[in-house]
Amino acid sequence: MNSDSALSALAALAHPTRLNAFRLLVQHEPDGLSTGQLVNASGLSQSTFSTHLAVLAKAGLVTSEKRGRQINQRAEIDTLKGLMLFLAKDCCQGRPELCEPLLAELACC
Repeated sequence: MNSDSALSALAALAHPTRLNAFRLLVQHEPDGLSTGQLVNASGLSQSTFSTHLAVLAKAGLVTSEKRGRQINQRAEIDTLKGLMLFLAKDCCQGRPELCEPLLAELACC
């Protein structure tokens, strides 16, 4: 992941509605959720939520796939991994022991 991609992903996640939707999709991997389920969970109108979904998709955080008559949304886990690695590599400054507490906390979940 490069700086532009990281900035795009971080900007997309910097809104409560989009962050909540993305977290919900991550929790429902690998199946994802229908757009209707996401709209219901957000409490927003379909058109307002669609705008937020488009921002996530443009940042490469969410993909859509048609399943019958519904459109299913899925989190792009590879983009999430790339963002996390991009941030962790810089924060550790070549010293893995700085990131060990973070990795240990992730392993426990």
